[in-house]
Amino acid sequence: MDTQVGIVGGGPAGLMLSHLLHLQGIESVIVEARSRERLETEVRAGVLEQNTVDLLRETGVGDRMDREGAVHHGIELRFDGQGHRIPLSDLTGGCEIVLYGQHEVVKDLIGTRLDAGARIVFEAEAVGLRDIESRKPTIRYRHDGEDHELRCDFVAGCDGYHGVSRPSIPAEERTEYDQKYPFGWFGILAEASPSSDELIYTLHERGFALISTRSAKVQRMYFQCDPNDDAESWSDEQIWEELQTRTETHDGFTLNEGPIIEKSVVGMRSFAVEPMQYGRLYLAGDAAHIVTPTGAKGMNLAVRDVSTLAQALTAWYEKGQTKLLDDYSNTCLKRVWKTQRFSWWMTSMLHSFHDDEGFQHNLQLAELDYVTSSQAAATSLAENYVGMVFDE
Repeated sequence: MDTQVGIVGGGPAGLMLSHLLHLQGIESVIVEARSRERLETEVRAGVLEQNTVDLLRETGVGDRMDREGAVHHGIELRFDGQGHRIPLSDLTGGCEIVLYGQHEVVKDLIGTRLDAGARIVFEAEAVGLRDIESRKPTIRYRHDGEDHELRCDFVAGCDGYHGVSRPSIPAEERTEYDQKYPFGWFGILAEASPSSDELIYTLHERGFALISTRSAKVQRMYFQCDPNDDAESWSDEQIWEELQTRTETHDGFTLNEGPIIEKSVVGMRSFAVEPMQYGRLYLAGDAAHIVTPTGAKGMNLAVRDVSTLAQALTAWYEKGQTKLLDDYSNTCLKRVWKTQRFSWWMTSMLHSFHDDEGFQHNLQLAELDYVTSSQAAATSLAENYVGMVFDE
């Protein structure tokens, strides 16, 4: 099989890239290890910054998001038993965020691509890349028990941290930066009504907590935990007690509780690789970088990567121009490191550290007090949160 752009990975990055290329008349094929059902039901992050929302609307895949997504104009920072609202829209000239699950974005993109006749090979494990320095690189994959090859002009590596794309860049040609944190997030999905109109980020002596939402009936919540915790060892009663304690306020705030339908523990890390391209291989999304989820940037950063790559490939196919392709890594990495900085800052400000004897906690309280009492500081947070500072 041959195509113009071979895409390894059918998550939001790969699907969005395929969609953007299709709109420019550029053919692509997606090779994805997971099934369509798993992609469309695997609940992941769901905070879309303004640029992502705009792109979905402008490219014709934002209708369901506009019907079902929850538009938020602010977030709350809660500490010392009090909540403090950061008015995102007021501080950013009207920018907003939309809570709409990543799996819902994926579902919309899959439907749109298949309706347009796209070739998406589900349940196809990519086993390697070949000749990525040549004019015709090849993606090798296994599907239905047989080995296949996909020849293309360019390869987009959108296959995540554990995929084959990044390791295909010779070790001596890439530099990897990896920061692991001494805590994880215990995440739950609960059948309950929303406890707040906006997201709540909480610093408590017992650790961080985040109150989010997925719909009018299903809520997403997290609290800081040991990364080695076994999710099944926590009873529902223990989980609710922990969340209620960490989010309590002096005015008697309580969370709306309900049956917990999913629980999991994820570790926290920051990761980046330089460069994000080698030969005719271009990395995007988690294949190139991972940010802590505190800043809600993972999927948004991936979408920006592929938007940049789609523009570069369009310039090459339409005009034979190579500058945007040559500059792809440098262009993306400027944004990646700004995003890493913001995500690290949010994480450091809101999480407890096991070796802290009180000094760091007091610094965090001082930082939060400054952010919530200074318009300049609040504006900086807001501009980062809605994605304004990451514009190219």
